Amino acid sequence: MTFDADAKMQFLFALRSKGVTDKDVLNAMERIDRGLFIQGYFSERAYEDMPLPIACGQTISQPSVVGLMTQSLQLGSRDKVLEVGTGSGYQAAILSQLARRVYTVDRHKRLVAAARKVFDTLELANITAFTADGSFGLPDQAPFDRILVTAAAEDPPGPLLAQLKIGGIMVVPVGQSDAVQHLIRVTRTETGFDYDELRPVRFVPLVEGLGKD
Repeated sequence: MTFDADAKMQFLFALRSKGVTDKDVLNAMERIDRGLFIQGYFSERAYEDMPLPIACGQTISQPSVVGLMTQSLQLGSRDKVLEVGTGSGYQAAILSQLARRVYTVDRHKRLVAAARKVFDTLELANITAFTADGSFGLPDQAPFDRILVTAAAEDPPGPLLAQLKIGGIMVVPVGQSDAVQHLIRVTRTETGFDYDELRPVRFVPLVEGLGKD
């Protein structure tokens, strides 16, 4: 299946029907072909609104969740963004259309290498991808205007909160188990952090250490 005009129209309709209404986010998701990030057996389902398995036991999130998380970040064109959990690279590619600079980290070297190839193909020069333990963020590049975490933590990770600018926003799935998770938006203020609960979600857990690829 190709990301042709009909596929794009159905894809965008599905996004809007799930609450993705930000025009800039929709435009970014129209430009970036999700099919490029999915290999093999599941590639024919790339434009359906469903999560799909990728290498290293990980998943590519369903497009509506990618759209809603991106929308919740309230991105500005000058923002520097950290993404924790590169996975297929699809979310980082969407972020790259909306922010000045995207740093993305994943504990699996194999996933980072595959994502870099797609970034190069799409000429997304404002993404830098690292193999690293994302639960510690990227202290050398901090602070960040926005942080997006694509794996569930029991609580918003302290090292990531510390790398958020005053006025910055982090969106992170939080939950004690894979059965009960909520998407949380954290805004750093002069005096602390404000928390908004956005919606129920289901993500793989945020794991410390590097993956054994």
